[in-house]
Amino acid sequence: MEWNFDNQRPIYTQLAEMIRMCIISGIYQPGSRLPSVRELANEASVNPNTMQKALAELERTGLIYAVRTSGRFVTEDEEKIASARRSLAEGEVEKFLRKMKDLGIGRDEVIELIRRSETGGKEETVRTSDVSVSDGTQETA
Repeated sequence: MEWNFDNQRPIYTQLAEMIRMCIISGIYQPGSRLPSVRELANEASVNPNTMQKALAELERTGLIYAVRTSGRFVTEDEEKIASARRSLAEGEVEKFLRKMKDLGIGRDEVIELIRRSETGGKEETVRTSDVSVSDGTQETA
């Protein structure tokens, strides 16, 4: 994993976000043991106390748990992981929509831009009323 930090925010918060992303994306599988605090701190080139604080934050959220003398493990609660994934996605969508609003781009134009992006920039004549979403995939009527 690449550890790039933004000096404008606390390092432990960024570490927690990066590890959360590894859990959400499946790099760290449910039930798997995380590397030790020292291993993670060495890898990220941070103080072990900073890494400890990040892991404590993830424990607080329930994404990881500690087993005395055995280390820390990723939760096996797949709904908790799915909930964290949805929460992260919703936050990213909110940031994106705020940025689009700041650019003066409205809802319909955003939808059109997304459609074009999905089709490689080709114009597609699909009306919103022709699209139904069921299991996360789009189907046209």
